[in-house]
Amino acid sequence: MSVELTSGRNVLGAPLRACSFDPVTGYFRDGCCRTREDDSGLHVVCARVTADFLAFSMQRGNDLSTPRPEWRFQGLEPGQRWCLCANRWLEAWHAGVAPPVVLDSTHEKALEVIPLNVLQTHAWQADRSSSN
Repeated sequence: MSVELTSGRNVLGAPLRACSFDPVTGYFRDGCCRTREDDSGLHVVCARVTADFLAFSMQRGNDLSTPRPEWRFQGLEPGQRWCLCANRWLEAWHAGVAPPVVLDSTHEKALEVIPLNVLQTHAWQADRSSSN
């Protein structure tokens, strides 16, 4: 049985853009929130993590802040982008601590879990006066 990658489309129907290369993120650690059928966590939501979300995730048993060199994971800091599991993002939304979402880097598979209007209300808006 082959395991097929899903298409590279984002929640807006356009080509999926990279989420982050520093730190390198994604189920495949290729910088993109791509997925395939064996990704049981559905790591498809590109978010700019916040301190509140990182604390929430740690309380839920997923410590994203502590470096884990054995996994080549440097630990996340607020403001960094990371491919989150769709269900964890939705859980954080219900708890009032969902981090902002980068829509053009969030895979269309997220729509199987999270309504588009919810993602849109949490869309990250880049500061147009900065260079990032």
